[in-house]
Amino acid sequence: MQIVTVLCISKYEKFMKGAINIEILFKEPIYITRPLLPNLQDVYSKLSEVWESKWLTNNGPQQINLEKALKEYLHVENLSLFNNGTSALLLGLKALDLTGEVITTPFTFPATVQALDWNNLTPIFSDIDSTTLTLDGAKIESLITEKTTAILGVHTFGNPCDVEQIQLIANKYNLKVIYDGAHSFGTSLNNKPIGYYGDMTMFSFHATKLFNTVEGGALTFSDASLVEKLSLLKNFGIANPEEVVLSGLNAKLNEIQAVVGLEVLKLVETERKKRHEIKIAYEYYLKDVPGINVLTKLEGDDSSYQYFVIQIEEELYGKSRDWLHETLKEYNVYTRKYFYPLCSDFEWYEHLESAQKVNLPIAQKAVKQVLAMPYYGELQIESVEKICKVIRDSI
Repeated sequence: MQIVTVLCISKYEKFMKGAINIEILFKEPIYITRPLLPNLQDVYSKLSEVWESKWLTNNGPQQINLEKALKEYLHVENLSLFNNGTSALLLGLKALDLTGEVITTPFTFPATVQALDWNNLTPIFSDIDSTTLTLDGAKIESLITEKTTAILGVHTFGNPCDVEQIQLIANKYNLKVIYDGAHSFGTSLNNKPIGYYGDMTMFSFHATKLFNTVEGGALTFSDASLVEKLSLLKNFGIANPEEVVLSGLNAKLNEIQAVVGLEVLKLVETERKKRHEIKIAYEYYLKDVPGINVLTKLEGDDSSYQYFVIQIEEELYGKSRDWLHETLKEYNVYTRKYFYPLCSDFEWYEHLESAQKVNLPIAQKAVKQVLAMPYYGELQIESVEKICKVIRDSI
């Protein structure tokens, strides 16, 4: 009876057949992530300032302080805060006055291409690099037409795009370059901050991210003249109490979000160090498993430590990604098939030539192989060892 209280009936039956090792089973769920949360008393202290000021939104002092702090942390000159990353990307594209077609990746979160949709821009899907799973720079140029106005790349799992080749192509055809950096908070490339590259980079501050404001996001950008335009776009286009100068949205970060962000930012470096140790543990316990490849290999200043992602080659491992995903659930370990499905497989893109499966062989393969593992600073090394034992013992 004691075993039954720990296991559901299906798990109990599998255990009795020897399919589940009770010594490895987690009594409490191990989720893919946990939000980085500051000390509640510290938040209360900051909130008392907000309550005293009675200033809850509309470019308040907490938001201004967070903007300054993030400029310093990300080593950028221009930064604008938003209520979430999707709003940031949507309005960032709007600010650039793009039209027609934008070359982008099919292997991304839906928000990337949805931001294009809401700007009446047509995504042109380009296949990805087999190592980084970012846009393959060698395949972009053939997709450029007279309607192309920009390239929208994604720093997938914190792996930077081929920024130099993308910029060469953009310069040749006079295209804007925008990066979805939702996974790349704090990442550096060639000793330069990731926000240095392209015309604009979006960062997400969702609760699942390394740095969070519960919900939130930001744009970093090279053209300082966009500061005012973005401020208007995220505040209904209101220039003053008697003048509306363009069509905008309500996409402002509020003071309570900013308070959380200011406190979370103090914890980020410690969290990064913890995640570095967890990454080393995963790599150690998985190093000899055939068919298991680590996709997130960057470390130190080059890494965002956002996710730890593996790729399962069924031919070598002997089991599929989906099988492993379900098997880990039996042990109370929750992974994520991230990204899945491909954006190019959405039914409203069926008519696009670039969305056809035959044109995206690497992306079509990757979407069936990739698995994001539990990864957060509070995750115990002993838990990592147990998770990896399930993976090892499954072959």
